[in-house]
Amino acid sequence: MIMKNILYKSILLAGLILIWTSCAKDLDTEPIDPDVVTAADVFDDPANYDYIMAKLYAGLAISGQEGPAGNPDITGIDEGFGQYLRGYWYHQELPTDEAVIGWDDQTIKDFHWQTWGASDVFITAFYYRIFYQITSCNLFISETSDAKLDERGVSGDLRTKIGYYRAEARWLRALSYWHALDLFGNVPFVTEDDGVGFYFPPQKNRADLYGYIEGELKAIEGLMKEPRMNAYGRADKAAVWMLLAKLYLNHKVYLGEEDVNKYTECLTYCNNIIQAGYSLAPDYKNMFLADNNVTSSNEIIFSVNFDGIRTTTYGGTDFIIHAAVGGDMTPEDFGISGGWGGTRTTSALVNKFGDINTTTDERAMFFTEGQNLEINDISSFNDGYAITKWKNVKSTGGPGSSQEFVDTDFPMFRLADVYLMYAEAVLRGGTGGSEPTAIGYINDLRDRVNADPVTNIDLDFILDERARELYWECHRRTDLIRYGYFTGNQYVWPWKGKVKEGIGTDSKYKLFPIPASDLTANPNLTQNTGY
Repeated sequence: MIMKNILYKSILLAGLILIWTSCAKDLDTEPIDPDVVTAADVFDDPANYDYIMAKLYAGLAISGQEGPAGNPDITGIDEGFGQYLRGYWYHQELPTDEAVIGWDDQTIKDFHWQTWGASDVFITAFYYRIFYQITSCNLFISETSDAKLDERGVSGDLRTKIGYYRAEARWLRALSYWHALDLFGNVPFVTEDDGVGFYFPPQKNRADLYGYIEGELKAIEGLMKEPRMNAYGRADKAAVWMLLAKLYLNHKVYLGEEDVNKYTECLTYCNNIIQAGYSLAPDYKNMFLADNNVTSSNEIIFSVNFDGIRTTTYGGTDFIIHAAVGGDMTPEDFGISGGWGGTRTTSALVNKFGDINTTTDERAMFFTEGQNLEINDISSFNDGYAITKWKNVKSTGGPGSSQEFVDTDFPMFRLADVYLMYAEAVLRGGTGGSEPTAIGYINDLRDRVNADPVTNIDLDFILDERARELYWECHRRTDLIRYGYFTGNQYVWPWKGKVKEGIGTDSKYKLFPIPASDLTANPNLTQNTGY
């Protein structure tokens, strides 16, 4: 099944989820406790396994049970703000040199300034969104155990299919636990073995959570479909390899000390992906258009899928596209009826492309008419160049299916990132790769966008190349932390530290705080240092 076409069929899974974590005790932003529907009522119907699996994937794309708004999965915040991908984008892009936002919604500007605190509503909302997703996956995993399937007499082709579904649910849970590991560090931990009910889950430290995710991914590797053999938008073995490569590349951040063997492990899984039949999309810009599921599927390893008719949300790529349009920009050029005038970029990103008025790098997608390069006032959309990378138009020039909600899928993982990880792991001392091969991969990326080839590379070049290739794709914060450039004064950008020229910031901001509300609710939790 193609998830883009069945997301709207998802049953009310929220009705099944009797929250397994203390998150439900939050008084301001909490998972909904709907009328209880027992698992037996739902899982006894073989047809429902498809719908519930679709809901697990939809958990990354939509925010509730009734389209863009009306019956949200979490409460206490505008439903658009509470959507998974939008929350992840806020946390990965706004605190960096790649994005600023002009709105005055509560504490939203604190992200770019790196001045947030433990009561921040946006941090709280995404924290609970992560654990809502983990809870959803836990329930499905629990209800598809061998014992449960035996009780229901599930056998044959259905049992085989459910086996793949269960492995995919474990991968989706590992993905969300990786987001928790990367963003929050030490977090409450629950699995399908902990049972249903309201209680105080223990806190798992960052190193132990790293080990859990690593072990879980290795356990499901052989249970997943082969690379590119699953439906577009669903995880396969290559998605497992991608998460493992991410873990190993960032291991020093997560474990607190460097082990060069981890870079070798990263190279192992990068090589697995590279040899699995993926290829670069012929046209870079098409990867961010409304038909990228058609034009770019050979490069995309895992996507979060959207459909302007069936998958309606004010988050996801709908937010990314609408919020980036304002000023003198023409909304129709982006396949939308109107822009929200919010997000732009800083001169630090623009300057990584050199002279953007030439065709030396087609990845430099900026709207400059009526825009100022430098940001004097973050609240003014005209301060900071606008980004034109994402659109709700097709590669043929036609519009998406709706001008209000977009069709553009979000390529969470793609081959270009693998090439860049390969190069970085080689430069950091990993074995199983070579620098000439890494240079070849980098030049494949640069040739695609008409950028000059390179003959040598170093780590800082790779970091800048990651910015040029992957900006606004939810990688930058993690990259800057890995390089030691996120906090402190080793690297500053406009308005870092709430100063126009940028200043160093406290190292505590490498992690987001555990929300104050969850600390109050769960006595087993300890706050991250500095908050």
